Amino acid sequence: MQVSDRIGLRVKLRDLHVLMAVVQAGNMSKAAALLNTTQPAISRSIAELERTVGVRLLDRNSQGVEVTEYGRVLIDGGTAVFDDLRKVVKDIKFLADPTAGELRIGCNHFIAGGFVSAVIQRISRQYPGIVFHLVTAQAESLHRELIERNVDLLIAARWRSPMDERFEFEALFDDKYSIVAGAQNPWTRRRKVKLAQLVNEPWVLSPPGSVTASLALEAFRASGLDYPRTIVVTESPQARFNLPATGLFLTMLLASALRFSPRGREVKVLPVQLPIAPVPVAVVTLQNRTLSAVARLFIKHAREVAKLLAERK
Repeated sequence: MQVSDRIGLRVKLRDLHVLMAVVQAGNMSKAAALLNTTQPAISRSIAELERTVGVRLLDRNSQGVEVTEYGRVLIDGGTAVFDDLRKVVKDIKFLADPTAGELRIGCNHFIAGGFVSAVIQRISRQYPGIVFHLVTAQAESLHRELIERNVDLLIAARWRSPMDERFEFEALFDDKYSIVAGAQNPWTRRRKVKLAQLVNEPWVLSPPGSVTASLALEAFRASGLDYPRTIVVTESPQARFNLPATGLFLTMLLASALRFSPRGREVKVLPVQLPIAPVPVAVVTLQNRTLSAVARLFIKHAREVAKLLAERK
């Protein structure tokens, strides 16, 4: 029997769970309270684990414990192990009852309200018991949520780290930004509008550094123009639909947000050519992470909705 096989037989999941709890709590007494056990039992689990792997996993000091380099490697592996176990249990439950399940999806606010909602609606007709958790945030936060396995997958626009080997990407469709205004806005009656004519109009845009704000800056600079006169800075999809719908403001929205949102009819796309490339929308998962049955089902339906979107274009 190889060394790896012996370790696989001797490492207990409970001991690994105890190690993770101790590191999270910062000391053994707090971990004991968290796990509803005694401090000596915690110490025995850590000692047994250290004997099994043959190295020190924790350094003890007056403040508590500090994880060693070896302990950190084991915890990272343990996180993956427990994540896979949770997915196995979920798959068993889903196979036993295909009308139930749970999925955590990371995306930005507009993709959540547009494309992702359209996919969920499609799945829920057939599997009404599946629960979806939408985690909406900026790209950097979504990176972290996926790496820490707090979400199962991302639906991301203009992903900023295509070469990061931790992630797998599957392109779904190319989205396009348009300038929109309320149906009563005088600009909607024009057959042709130049970007330069809109610089001093009142705008509603997302905060600096966001994808939309960066693309707006790119579009205006490419045309030799200053950044537009932004009156309202917000990430709120409701505000970025409601304010332009009054006829007073302009904004930039993705075509998919207009296509899938019930508010899409309240605004109109202005006939302006934006000098920016289409925005790729992709499903992003962790490399070598086993996807649950519900995640695979979601991706399957996401492909189908994306295909319909491309055909309608």
